[in-house]
Amino acid sequence: MANTVSPPPPYERIPCNNHIFRVLDIAVLFLLTSLLVYRLLTLKDHGFAWLLALLCESWFTFVWLLTVNLKWNPLVHKTYPERLPQREEELVPAVDMFVTTADPVLEPPIITMNTVLSLLAVDYPAHKLACYVSDDGCSPLTFYSLVETSKFAKLWVPFCNKYNVQVRAPFMYFSSDESMLLSDKSPEFHPEFQAMKDEYEGLSRKIQEAAKKGIPSCDLISDLDVFSNIERRNHPTIIKIIWENKECDSHGMPHLIYVSREKRLKHPHHYKAGAMNILTRVSGLMTNAPFMLNVDCDMFANNPKIVGHAMCLLLGSRKEVEAGFVQSPQIFYDGLKDDPFGNQLVVMQKYMGRGFDGIQGPLYGGTGCFHRRKVIYGLCPDELAGQAKTLTSVTANLGDKEMLKIFGNSTEFIKSAAQALQGNTNAPKTISNLVAAAYQVAGCGYEYGTSWGTEVGWQYGSTTEDVLTGLTIHSRGWKSVYCNPEPPPFLGCAPSAGLATLTQQKRWATGLLEILISRKSPIVATFTAKLQFRQCLAYVMILVWALRSIPELCYVLLPAFCIITNSNFLPKVDEPATYGYVGVFLIYNIYTILEYLETGLSLRAWWNRQRMSIITSTSAWLFATLSVILKILGISETVFEITQKDESSSIDDSDAGRFTFDGSPIFVPGTTIVLLQILALVMALLSAGDRHCESRFGEVLCSFLVVMYFWPFLKGLFGRGKYGIPLSTICKSAVLSFSFVELCKRAY
Repeated sequence: MANTVSPPPPYERIPCNNHIFRVLDIAVLFLLTSLLVYRLLTLKDHGFAWLLALLCESWFTFVWLLTVNLKWNPLVHKTYPERLPQREEELVPAVDMFVTTADPVLEPPIITMNTVLSLLAVDYPAHKLACYVSDDGCSPLTFYSLVETSKFAKLWVPFCNKYNVQVRAPFMYFSSDESMLLSDKSPEFHPEFQAMKDEYEGLSRKIQEAAKKGIPSCDLISDLDVFSNIERRNHPTIIKIIWENKECDSHGMPHLIYVSREKRLKHPHHYKAGAMNILTRVSGLMTNAPFMLNVDCDMFANNPKIVGHAMCLLLGSRKEVEAGFVQSPQIFYDGLKDDPFGNQLVVMQKYMGRGFDGIQGPLYGGTGCFHRRKVIYGLCPDELAGQAKTLTSVTANLGDKEMLKIFGNSTEFIKSAAQALQGNTNAPKTISNLVAAAYQVAGCGYEYGTSWGTEVGWQYGSTTEDVLTGLTIHSRGWKSVYCNPEPPPFLGCAPSAGLATLTQQKRWATGLLEILISRKSPIVATFTAKLQFRQCLAYVMILVWALRSIPELCYVLLPAFCIITNSNFLPKVDEPATYGYVGVFLIYNIYTILEYLETGLSLRAWWNRQRMSIITSTSAWLFATLSVILKILGISETVFEITQKDESSSIDDSDAGRFTFDGSPIFVPGTTIVLLQILALVMALLSAGDRHCESRFGEVLCSFLVVMYFWPFLKGLFGRGKYGIPLSTICKSAVLSFSFVELCKRAY
């Protein structure tokens, strides 16, 4: 018998060399632990400030321990799409692609349409793709834009395939250096390129004019009738097949479907999680692809071969039971120089992504993620091996009460769910015949009495439904994989202002804290489910973002408190313990600087991130904590706040990187902290000659450092217009500051 050589796997697991970082990890942990011991041994000789510092530093040590756990075994997966078995086109797995948008003002349609175009043009057989656009704003403008986009897509997709275009979001492609685009191309490319550019500019102009002046009355009169006299939060389901690939042309354009789910005032709609579950059911009826990709409306496909890279990890895993989902990083194309608002997250995603990959896999980030449909339907990895046995009852009795309880009362959908769970990828040939059934599963009352949002589908109960859904999948025993080939798979737009950044961070931290205190907490899942212990610790590190606001706020206020009360929270300059604090400060900063330099970022970007992390934790995360406390007390519910998406052309260059302010309460903590530090430094200066001055040197230095961290707020005190902090905010902060000083003096 001839020797047969097994083909190489479609991906590699490559451990990362992190010996230097491991040494620094242990050094910081050792020093932090030593300083805690020192504080405990000297606690009886000091007062309240010393005790508070001990509590805060205990928290910092705990967080650092969680950090060491996450980063200890970094790993990367390298994919090789060319190594996938060469299959017949009909056997290539299908993928349903979801795009979600909720507000045509905060999320301009031209951004959403570029995302849709990039997905329609990915390098994958078109008849195996379907793109579903969820419009939670029920906007006729979004629908009109999608129809016009489909007309352009019929030209754009063949153009991309013909000339192997690498960047398939038109706005990005046409804004690139044309000399590079036009080089090494055939003569016929030049006129086609110019014609395509003119077509895209015409599409952009139509959408922008429709946004400003209204949709032309001569277009889509019958289709737009369904949008008349409806309210955004109170309307019936609208499902429109914009384009159907009836000929199953692999080089044509994928299916394109518009979905706006039913909303009623008395029915909870569960924000994005509810929209994703509607898309899951509608797509399950119409195309029922075994894999699903979801992206935010501003996160376009930057790598045309990303589907192939994801399939390497999904199809190449051992018996397909390891990778429950494949997550790509959120990378942004519109980053300002040196990242002044610290929201690019490049370093965090690189090192945390690798760290998660070395445990049970990365978190589900809500966009740029490929899911197995059977996993979203609640299948566990141990059930997959005995699938034929465990699913017999499902196929034998489609009216079974258990199936109705889980998936709802749609017979057509139960059939499609059973097929998906069994791995049957035979999608319906004609999707237009299934619109009526799709309307049923998109109704706002369909989920009542079912397991949607609790056991199957996207999970309810948190404004960060993505992390909660990923945690549920990990708790069943699934792993996930980080997919980050070159060029980057997806690119999106980051918040372009300080307020937008803080608003986004508040929403994230609120949802994460909701998960931590819920019955699906990773702490509970470690003991009752199949979540690995180290993965639990990694989840906890993220979920405690909001709680970190309390010790960090206290530590930021300690220097001012000690100067005002003539007390100390740091050892004196001549005490040996001082070297421990200096050592922690230096090693930690060297550690983080090395991460930034290794990623190719500047020292200024590092400083901006350090500054914004303190501002974020003492403002956005603090409000997130208060929001969850109010929810627990039953006073108010948490709210999903949409982040403003800006068109690159609409950003004022004069505002780029500058902190702007308004009357939002989120600016009150930062303003109060700055005023307190200024008061404390003035008091220290006035008492420079007394005998306590030398003993408070460390506190004065820390107070000055806090002012440097909050430099944007110090500038805002003297700024004008939108660059200045409103007088009302300054007055509130002044009252809080003087009240704090008075309380300190009375207490001491």
